[in-house]
Amino acid sequence: VQLQASGGGLVQAGNSMRLSCTASGRAIFGYHMGWFRRAPGKEPEFVAAITRDGRNTDYADSVKGRFAISRQNAKNTVYLQMNGLEPEDTAVYYCAASTLELSAWYAWYRNPNEYAFRGRGTLVTVSS
Repeated sequence: VQLQASGGGLVQAGNSMRLSCTASGRAIFGYHMGWFRRAPGKEPEFVAAITRDGRNTDYADSVKGRFAISRQNAKNTVYLQMNGLEPEDTAVYYCAASTLELSAWYAWYRNPNEYAFRGRGTLVTVSS
């Protein structure tokens, strides 16, 4: 499956932005999905994850209460709604798809290396 993130750009602190991750090649309903980000000079960081049926989600503490992950399997798309953006959220955001079974995924979903597919990212810049 090929993944492409979009929707990034420049935004002022406190504002909102919605990122999309669109899949092609295969339907995403078979994959648990995650959003990660990488700030300049830093390692990739877990942001949010969602199970393949959309019933369960989880977030990094740094974005909990501000970000929301969702998916529309019929549109082959996963979203990341980001509210109350802060300069510390500045990073390249990318989505990833996991082929792990649910029990294994629950143990590893915060690790970007456990995702079989990773999309090209989109840059989010938050100005103060």
